[in-house]
Amino acid sequence: MIEAANRLNTVEEYYFSKKLREVNLLLASGKPIINLGIGSPDMQPPQKVIDALNEGFSNPNAHKYQSYQGLPELREAIAGFYKEHFAVSLSPATEILPLMGSKEGIMHISMAYLNEGDEVLIPNPGYPTYESVTKLVGAKTVFYELDEANDWQPDFKALEKLDLSKVKIMWVNYPHMPTGAQPSKFLFEALVAFGKKHNILIVNDNPYSFVLNENQQSILSVKGAKDVCLELNSLSKTFNMAGWRVGMVVGDSTHINNVLKVKSNMDSGMFYGIQKGAIEALKCSKMWFVTLNNVYKQRRDLVWKLAEALNCTYDKNATGLFVWAKLPPFVKSEEFIDLALKNNHLFITPGTIFGSKGEGYIRFSLCASTEVLEEAIARVK
Repeated sequence: MIEAANRLNTVEEYYFSKKLREVNLLLASGKPIINLGIGSPDMQPPQKVIDALNEGFSNPNAHKYQSYQGLPELREAIAGFYKEHFAVSLSPATEILPLMGSKEGIMHISMAYLNEGDEVLIPNPGYPTYESVTKLVGAKTVFYELDEANDWQPDFKALEKLDLSKVKIMWVNYPHMPTGAQPSKFLFEALVAFGKKHNILIVNDNPYSFVLNENQQSILSVKGAKDVCLELNSLSKTFNMAGWRVGMVVGDSTHINNVLKVKSNMDSGMFYGIQKGAIEALKCSKMWFVTLNNVYKQRRDLVWKLAEALNCTYDKNATGLFVWAKLPPFVKSEEFIDLALKNNHLFITPGTIFGSKGEGYIRFSLCASTEVLEEAIARVK
């Protein structure tokens, strides 16, 4: 038997990869499972995006290798998008790198900056990929706790008490997933100052700014942020394009070039038609966001009712594609979701997959129609 690499001993198969096999087996056996676990948008992208993809097939260059840095027009569209929505100026030539989804950016950035033994600050609760990628590249995870009492924001006093001498990267994610907590300008200013003081690269993972959120912010809007910050963003949630795999990393040209050194050895460019579709998405008017969020507001109202029917509490000020709900005292997250799956045929995400601070919480996705959500409420009642 050929042995797998030692690095695989540091990670497990992604939770949803495993759990969805169980859910799919139940579906195959005839169980009417309602999946409220995953944030995979179920609505269509803008029609002009699909039209641009279709038109791209007829371009004589469509089937050739594409630039590692993406079409110039795509980088210009990203720059325009950041200028319009975040008031951040970016050079299309040097400060923008399109990605095949922002998730791959987590790996590319880690490979570009982390040596074996370097340390990484990771939020708890937070996106599990930060931890798994850190382990895969041989770096050490250092979790910093986020707490509801502190609005799910870092405790800088606690951070300053740590030995930060080996920390190279700090992952932050605002608007926050899974809790939906919003950033303040003060928070981003504090993060930039923290990064400069300790020579740490601060990476804000920012794919949820436009879902049920009227105050879009980028960490790069802070003066001097480009010196120590990168930002990831994505079209997946904003434009219902999760399967298209279009994202971006933006920041100072030196950082972008370092990431490009990794990325250019990992793929041979994004398909031409997808890039053309992405350009059209980035040019959408504000009416797109209004329409999108009207749907999500209706769904969120129903998910709040579902949470209440399950004796959970939640924060009405939270944003994003999910509802983060607190369970009654002494109820364990994974036990609760297993019972909901067994008794009500509802698949809900346990908070524990986002870290130990997720114990006692569950996460509902808004990626289900109002009809499906009303059926979920009926099952519980």
